[in-house]
Amino acid sequence: MSTETVARRYAAALADVVLKTGETDVVQSELKTWEEMMNANGDLLIVFRNPAIQQQNKETLLANLIEKTKPSKTTANFLRVLLRNHRLTELGEINKRFASVLAERSGIATAQITSARPLGETEKVELKTNLEKLTGKKVDLTFDINEELIGGVVTKIGSTVYDGSIKTQLQQLKEQLVNGQ
Repeated sequence: MSTETVARRYAAALADVVLKTGETDVVQSELKTWEEMMNANGDLLIVFRNPAIQQQNKETLLANLIEKTKPSKTTANFLRVLLRNHRLTELGEINKRFASVLAERSGIATAQITSARPLGETEKVELKTNLEKLTGKKVDLTFDINEELIGGVVTKIGSTVYDGSIKTQLQQLKEQLVNGQ
């Protein structure tokens, strides 16, 4: 099973819990802090990934970290479940999916826009307006730069990709010329 599929399942289960308890912001913030802490300390990732280290030792380490950081009960329980199922080191991907699931359930679509150059405010507003019409949802945009695109934009909403880049258009033209179409 892919990491993305696993992350989505854990994220969906956690979203079910936090939406019922009203702890969405708290848990999301705490898990982000945990992700940053683990990424900042590579030794933690090594310990939690290492199959040679006994599970009991990992559980003790996690319990000590929970005692020091004092997260909410929901966050602490979720971290224990991840450890028990050998998924704690996938917290980054789970956090990303968790944010996506929460946005989805609140009627917000997340769009990743990649362009060859920084976009102006007018272009950003126009893109947002067009994507909101397309999806019928409020759209939250994030922007990346990839100079290899030459021009145009690539938009990813969920698993759907809209590729309007010059690079792709040139590649398609090349294929048409090669195939004689």
